[in-house]
Order: sequence, then C-alpha cells, then structure tokens
Amino acid sequence: MHITQLNRECLLHLFSFLDKNSRKSLAKTCHKLLEVFQDPLLWSLLNFHSPAELKKDNFLLGPALKYLSICWYSERVKVCNIEDWMKNSFQRDFCNRHENTVNDFLLEVCNRCPHLLSLTLSGCGHVTDDCILLLLKNCPNLKTLKLENCVRITDQTLEAVTRYGRSLQTLHVDFCRNITQTGLERVREQCPSVMLRAERSANMMPDSKPEKKLMLEKASRKLVQP
Repeated sequence: MHITQLNRECLLHLFSFLDKNSRKSLAKTCHKLLEVFQDPLLWSLLNFHSPAELKKDNFLLGPALKYLSICWYSERVKVCNIEDWMKNSFQRDFCNRHENTVNDFLLEVCNRCPHLLSLTLSGCGHVTDDCILLLLKNCPNLKTLKLENCVRITDQTLEAVTRYGRSLQTLHVDFCRNITQTGLERVREQCPSVMLRAERSANMMPDSKPEKKLMLEKASRKLVQP
C-alpha cells in the first residue's frame, strides 16, 4: 500500500511522530500530504530551540495550538541577557534582530492561538512585559506560564497575572532578576490558587546603570554614618 492510500486519520497520526523539518519535507511530495501538513489538528504542540526556528515555514500557527515552548541556552544567545548599557554596537544589533523575531512571533501567537493552555519561555532575553500582557489578554484559557531567565520581565508581568490570569494555575518566574519580593507577594495574596515558583528571582541584582548604582551606594553610606 502506498502512503497516500492511508486515510486522513492515519496520516495525521503518522505525521505526529515526525519533527517539523521532516513534516515539511514529506509535505512537499504531493498535494494530499501537503493538506495533512496544513491541518491545524497536527499543530497542537510546538517546541523551538533557537530564535532562527521561529522564522522558518515548517510549522503552522492556528487555533489548535495548546502547548508552546520556546527555550534556548546556546552560548551565542547569552549575549541577549546582558544588561543593555553593557552591550557594544555589534551586540545591540544582534539583539535587536532577536527582539524583533521574538516579538513578531509572540504577536502572531496572540492573534492566532486563542486556545493556548501552556506557554514556556526560557532564556528569552527579549520577552517583554507588554508581550506577556497581550498573551494573557488574548489567551484567556492559559493555565501554565513558565518564564525562566527572561531578564526583561518585571513586576508589570506579575500585575498582569493578577488582572488577566483568570485561568492560570502555574506560574514560574525563576531567575527573572528584575522582579521584586513585593510583586511576588502581591501575586500570592491576590491569586492564592496559583502555584508560584520564583527561584532566585527576588534575590538577584536588578538591572541598573553604573551611575545609579553609585548613587545607591552613596545613599547607603550616609545612612550608616553616625
């Protein structure tokens, strides 16, 4: 039996075992397999491991997407987590490209994937509070939100959780250095049913320019002077 003689259900099951690139390659062989590739039911789960993957055409974003994970840890991408004032011009240009890629992709998720249940973002140094706010507003069924080492996330995201995370059950903000203990306590008070984890976050040094750090040090010295 030729593969194209299988019914739609069998073909969808077969495609489900393939990675994104393999699905795309198989879809190029005939119109019937292309139709299977374009079936939203095939794309309920998506995993990405580099910013470049977000720009490929080997996947489909649609209302069937329930579980989305964007995680990267490569040495090259770690530059994105450096404080902005420490970056040179080359690093800023590199990071701007990543920022546009990530923001554009998440905006598409907001517009096309209203039934999203779980979102994991790890090592994504360009994810902003505004992006998370839009996701919470546009994906009201979101139950799990995991933000690990997303250095631009602040208490504004925690505030958005208290206002729009009606369905949220799990919130991880591990190693997010710009959130505070005050923000975490607000979530615990206003969303007691949410399982909150924030390993190291409120104990890390928040981003600040050298002159601001110097002013804080001088103020501290004045306080301890007799």
